[in-house]
Amino acid sequence: MSNLLRLVCDPIAGLVEVPCVKRNAIGAGNALISADIALAGYTSVIPADECIDAMKKVGHQMPASLRETGIGGLAGTPTGQAIKAKIFGKDA
Repeated sequence: MSNLLRLVCDPIAGLVEVPCVKRNAIGAGNALISADIALAGYTSVIPADECIDAMKKVGHQMPASLRETGIGGLAGTPTGQAIKAKIFGKDA
């Protein structure tokens, strides 16, 4: 479920295994679906360039702790912190 909550990129212990692997799989599926939609002739209401600009703006508005730092989101949960301590030691 965590990969569907639209949480920020928050790799646990700074590694890309959790939750990134699930998100990458979903991204691959979305890419295939998007290709089918594009080939079917559907055009988006919002142009791609505007979507990209909006994504950039949102990214700049996010606090640093939520920008793939491994300290926010799922990485900041008690379980995420416990996994980090188990991998790198308690002082990590």
